Amino acid sequence: AVLGLATAGIAAEDIVIADFEADNYGDWEVTGTAFGPGPARGTLPRQMVVTGYVGERLVNSYYDGDGSVGTLTSPPFTIERKYITFYVGGGAFAGRTCVNLLVDGRIVRTQTGQNSRPGGSERLVRHVWDVSGMIDKVARIQIVDQLKGPWGHITADHFVQSDERTGGTLRKEFAVDKRYLNLPVQNGAPKRRMRMVVGGQVVREFEIELAERLPDFWVFLDLTPFAGRKATIEVEGLLPGSHGLSQIQQADEILGSENLYREALRPQFHFTSRRGWNNDSNGLVFHNGLWHLYYQHNPYGVQWGNMHWGHAVSEDLMHWRELPIAIYPNRFDDWVFSGSAVVDVNNTSGFGKAGAPAIVAAYTSTGRGECVAHSNDGGMTFTDFEGNPVVRHAGRDPKVIWYGPGRHWVMALYDEEGGKRGIAFYTSRDLKAWEFASRIEGFFECPEIFELAVEGTGERRWVLHAADGDYLTGSFDGRVFTPDGGSGAAKQRFSHGNCFYASQTYNNVPAEDGRRVQIAWGRVEIPEMPFNQMMLFPVELALRRSGAGVRMCARPVREIERLWGQSGAWKEVEVSPGDNPIGAVQGELLHIRATLRPAGAAKCGFVVRGTEVAYDPAADKLTCLDKSASLSPVDGAIRLELLVDRTSIEIFANDGEVYMPMGIIPPANNKATRVLAQGGPVKIDTLEIHHLKSVWP
Repeated sequence: AVLGLATAGIAAEDIVIADFEADNYGDWEVTGTAFGPGPARGTLPRQMVVTGYVGERLVNSYYDGDGSVGTLTSPPFTIERKYITFYVGGGAFAGRTCVNLLVDGRIVRTQTGQNSRPGGSERLVRHVWDVSGMIDKVARIQIVDQLKGPWGHITADHFVQSDERTGGTLRKEFAVDKRYLNLPVQNGAPKRRMRMVVGGQVVREFEIELAERLPDFWVFLDLTPFAGRKATIEVEGLLPGSHGLSQIQQADEILGSENLYREALRPQFHFTSRRGWNNDSNGLVFHNGLWHLYYQHNPYGVQWGNMHWGHAVSEDLMHWRELPIAIYPNRFDDWVFSGSAVVDVNNTSGFGKAGAPAIVAAYTSTGRGECVAHSNDGGMTFTDFEGNPVVRHAGRDPKVIWYGPGRHWVMALYDEEGGKRGIAFYTSRDLKAWEFASRIEGFFECPEIFELAVEGTGERRWVLHAADGDYLTGSFDGRVFTPDGGSGAAKQRFSHGNCFYASQTYNNVPAEDGRRVQIAWGRVEIPEMPFNQMMLFPVELALRRSGAGVRMCARPVREIERLWGQSGAWKEVEVSPGDNPIGAVQGELLHIRATLRPAGAAKCGFVVRGTEVAYDPAADKLTCLDKSASLSPVDGAIRLELLVDRTSIEIFANDGEVYMPMGIIPPANNKATRVLAQGGPVKIDTLEIHHLKSVWP
């Protein structure tokens, strides 16, 4: 049923002082260079993602980064309403990064941004000044950036005079009698702050681009925990006559899901969320026969924001079943950032029971610090530890592992202590009380640490890396990581593609399996869909010794063979320029494995749906689009393996010595595949091409 609505009374029409939707500042006075030539279209270069502003533009003094200063001052206006409402973000430094209300040249009200230490958030927050005692006074608004250095900038937007503190909040009470609350989204619409109140408590609160008319798509809020209860939906910033709230509907289905998983750009064998945005893989853990994939998730829009832990499970790493959100924010603006999960087999935390160990998640709370939460229902729901936060520091993204020789837990954390980027290690006996152990510099975000055998030897090495995947090998004693080659050792490149970021590997994989399985965020913008971004295909990691030292390799997990459909094979075929023995192969989902021997070719490889994957034997280089990697033949041949989906081509060369995941959206009408032989022939020692079946129901 469509919800009815009730509006808060509005005494007089609001007066917009400035909405900053033009491409210049108009009559506002500008000093310095910080504010640029005009309002910004959101996030500026090298800035964290800016959210919480209204419309398409805002004031943003990050124009030249945090090294510039300036002021922006409005023309005089008469105060005619009880309140002035506005949005502000950025630095929290009184008098230096702030918004001032000036009357008779004096500051009578002031408001800073929210951030004063590394990390933080570029979200603008709504504020209200009570100016009821200043009616008929002439005033000016002054936006100030007089600080250089970290958080030396201010963001501001949408200054309005109003007789309502809430700025036109619409609300509706309803009885929860369906599974989902379907919410209409229009991309680019003003972001509205929405909350759901049950039993007098705010149980959900987030920002959403609420559609006023025909939505681009629908997102949903799971009502299961509130079945049979009375609830109230509130939306800030809506004006009388708004259709935004009236379109919200309860239903037992997700509206618009008739073609779920069959959308034109839905990857068919990579995980994507049903609706909304995903980024980092989180909490990868194997438990009771299931591979759990938690992930950074905005359930209410297709851009970054509103961070929750989404959740999906699989029995085979191929076929994923999305489950309800696992960890919700503690409150608005205290988001659930990245982290990890472990199975506390020995019940060191006391969270579990005999024969039923708890899954314990460690995550960054943006409002509190590093937190832990436990699950006693197989990872479906989590309860926060009452002693949170367990670590306070400048940083985020805890990766927790069990260090067997010391019989203790290790937490690797991205750390910005002293303004330097690195990984800090903490230790604990019980997952609750943590002690600092050591720190290593030169890493940014999403740390990962694990041990691997070196193939074909009796050696083992520890691997340490952060979000970009570039890694060090070395030794680890449970407290200190010592790189091979000493403190000056250079990191090695892992991913040579254009979309790899923020990977994680699985904890608690059974010994009889023994693999180190990794899933990374595939940073691929997927346009005009009700979802955005993807996970890269699961890979098995290995260490191999080469002439250059120990190197990490990646291969698709063997379960890919479960998706094979129609297949073809070729052997001992010489291909001259212009020939194409695989011309009959047409498809958008492919697994290609080949051993190629340049036999005079200046370039060889494949062209898949218009995208060239080419090896240059003279340069010993493998290239796809603008990415390339060194590749040397083995016994005169190279081995290529390609996974082709609707929005990506993942390239593996010489059994994973080169890993090049590429985010690519090929032309919809081009499903052709051909062998590339340029400047001379190439010999195909072996070639197999498998059409792949979709993993979705």
